[in-house]
Amino acid sequence: MRVESPARVLVAPRKLDSRTVEADIPETGGLLEVEACGLCGTDHEQYSGALPGPFPFIPGHEIVGTVREMPPQTAKRLGINPGERVAVDIFQSCRACSACEEGDFRHCRTHGLLDSYGFISITKPPSLWGGYSRFVYLSEDAVVHRVPASVDPVVATLFNPLGAGIRWAVKVPRLEPGETVAILGPGIRGISALAACKSAGAGFVLVTGKGERDAVRLRVASEFGADAIVDIERDDPVRVLKKEAGGLAHVVVDVTAKAPGALAQAVSMSAPGGRIVLAGTKGSADTPGFIPDMVIYKELTIIGALGVDSASYEEALRLIASRHYPFEDLPRQVVGLEGAEEILRTMGGETHLEPPLHAVIAPQD
Repeated sequence: MRVESPARVLVAPRKLDSRTVEADIPETGGLLEVEACGLCGTDHEQYSGALPGPFPFIPGHEIVGTVREMPPQTAKRLGINPGERVAVDIFQSCRACSACEEGDFRHCRTHGLLDSYGFISITKPPSLWGGYSRFVYLSEDAVVHRVPASVDPVVATLFNPLGAGIRWAVKVPRLEPGETVAILGPGIRGISALAACKSAGAGFVLVTGKGERDAVRLRVASEFGADAIVDIERDDPVRVLKKEAGGLAHVVVDVTAKAPGALAQAVSMSAPGGRIVLAGTKGSADTPGFIPDMVIYKELTIIGALGVDSASYEEALRLIASRHYPFEDLPRQVVGLEGAEEILRTMGGETHLEPPLHAVIAPQD
């Protein structure tokens, strides 16, 4: 089957070309019509060149769409049928290696990190490997998740950041009910981590932000049930924790970007024996104010978290569908393919516009 798909192809840093990509879809593969593709900091890092990609490639890894074509054998393997709306896992799975058998597709021996959606060169047939496109190829090794019929496709793209929140803030630190949590950074992953912690029974959750740029986001955190919000330019989160939670945090989740002082702050906010999760990429090697001895004195555990497991995506879609949290009402910006470059630049603080909390490309708009 031959397909022509309007797309945006990143051919070099800051060079996002408009193209119609012609692709021959293998008989063993399927075709997804993209309805929405969420954006995150990784998208801007790819665009700017901070995270070099396999140029040229079609970015976009938070993909939701409807299956248009799928041969019966592949439909059985993927557990879906044509006409169903699905969210596409970033990672592919051979379904045979030990990692895949354990559900950890991030470490698939056949695919792994370098062979994941939104990160594959268009020189690899059939070229349609990213969400900045009307169509995406579903390989035999794709992993997909059914989107509940009640969930709008734009909102459904939150399966990715919310899945991250579930894994990073609950599973990785092994959060126990009643524990105190501090989340550094009120971006979409910080809000997602907040929802995940509250759903898991955290006793008290504090969310920090910095200055006027985070004012709206901190208000959203309150709407999502944060027990306390702190603008670190105006107040000391350690003081707030001691006063309102009765002590420091058992778990600190750092989802900040380009905030080199966050590690020192995480250590200061941690209770003795606490766990600190460093999630997402930091974009800096600096750690001002960080005193390694404080990690020793407090006997802290510092854990790095990269990527999301498939089970967390499933949990995220169920939580979105429950409407327990106002994900539909998040401040967001949705653009078509023609608006991709401007929204990426806005997300990176390169325009006079305020970066949206939730940014989405809808290729058909």
